[in-house]
Amino acid sequence: MEIKLNENLSFSQYGKSFQDRLSFLILEDRIFSDRMSEVLKVEFLESKYLQWFVDKIFEYKKQFKVHPSRDTMDTLIRSTLSAENELLQKQVVEYYTRMITTTIDNADYIKKESIDFCRKQKLHEGMLKSVPLLKTNSFEAIRKIINDSLKAGEEIDSGHDYLADFEKRYVENVREPITTGFPEIDKITNGGIGRGEYSILLAATGAGKTMMLVSMAAAALKDGKNVVFYTLELRSEVIGLRFDACLSGIPIDELKDKKDEILLKIKGVSGKLIIKHYPKKSASLATIKLHQDRLRSQGFITDEIVVDYLDLLKPISVKKELRMEIGETNDEFEALCQENNIAGITASQVNRTGASSNLVLMEHTSEAFNRHFGSYLTLSLTRNNIDKQNNTGKIAVLKNRNGYDGMAYNIFMDPAIVDIKIIGEYDPDKDSSSQIDPEEEKRRLKEKYKKFKQNYGA
Repeated sequence: MEIKLNENLSFSQYGKSFQDRLSFLILEDRIFSDRMSEVLKVEFLESKYLQWFVDKIFEYKKQFKVHPSRDTMDTLIRSTLSAENELLQKQVVEYYTRMITTTIDNADYIKKESIDFCRKQKLHEGMLKSVPLLKTNSFEAIRKIINDSLKAGEEIDSGHDYLADFEKRYVENVREPITTGFPEIDKITNGGIGRGEYSILLAATGAGKTMMLVSMAAAALKDGKNVVFYTLELRSEVIGLRFDACLSGIPIDELKDKKDEILLKIKGVSGKLIIKHYPKKSASLATIKLHQDRLRSQGFITDEIVVDYLDLLKPISVKKELRMEIGETNDEFEALCQENNIAGITASQVNRTGASSNLVLMEHTSEAFNRHFGSYLTLSLTRNNIDKQNNTGKIAVLKNRNGYDGMAYNIFMDPAIVDIKIIGEYDPDKDSSSQIDPEEEKRRLKEKYKKFKQNYGA
């Protein structure tokens, strides 16, 4: 029996871009790096600068038992690269500078292909070592060699290694937070809603939940994030019009006459938006998962998912109590966010007490309080009739796993252009809405109706 190993085997069949991204993923992903360290020969990489780069990562891991961060890699490059020739120095610096600004969209494919390639070579190598042992009937030694070859590079995620992942805990963007659109809330949440986390917005019927969700999603779009907005009430086109108003600043009732201006403005938005409508109770989270899989296969990588709203989804399974169904749906939503490494936002209704309250609180949650167990951020939106007439309202931070909570803010909210801004801290002692004169409210409503007739006719 003769088995030959091709000593010239390399990643050449995959091309330069593949190898560049593969090498950088070895720095970015500790678990993938651990697997590759068991099966990769740096000679499989065609370029000398990639061999040097990967070799430095593996050397550091072996010496310090810690996976290097980008900051650590910066230091390694500055402190050790000077010993190499000028050409290699230039190539390494140019490569690293290019890669830290590159988004690797096909990371899963690169990991799978490179692991499979290296494991095949490892097994081939084990078979070569076993051939001489056949002559001496050393079956136990052969079994060990083959088993070790098969185990090398296996997918084993033991979790966050407290020592090996030390550097990862101190990376500033470890959560990769996505802005809420409110600087005041971003500040106390350490940047916004992190990937794998989800947020709940509590509000009464008609308070502006969808407007708020559109506003938060639009902020993510303007920040270059890809958003999928699932709507279970309004049609996709209606939600699209609200995004048009929010992103262009043109009132909803004027959109039709200013299409060219709107198109020019939304083309300048760097993020991408998909709006998907399902009739209420016709889709479950399993439906949404399949839709996400389909988008991913088409090259669309979701950063943030908005569901307007979870209570209108079909339950995963029928339970005796509604609160148990709602709790399970929220658990599945959290799992979806974590499995796909995306930030999630949804909304929920409040009960009758909350609808008439001066400030919506968590205890005003309708049906199932357990929906908040998994949320990282719970906000509430309060708007009574006076607020709607004055384009005002209040936002409260009811739960915040990443910082302080219990704060409440006054807001300006113009539904015509989906414009929502925090305009100061809320002081309950100065809340005029808690002392509403019924006659004054009637007068305000009549005045508002009069203006409506003047503007639109009736």
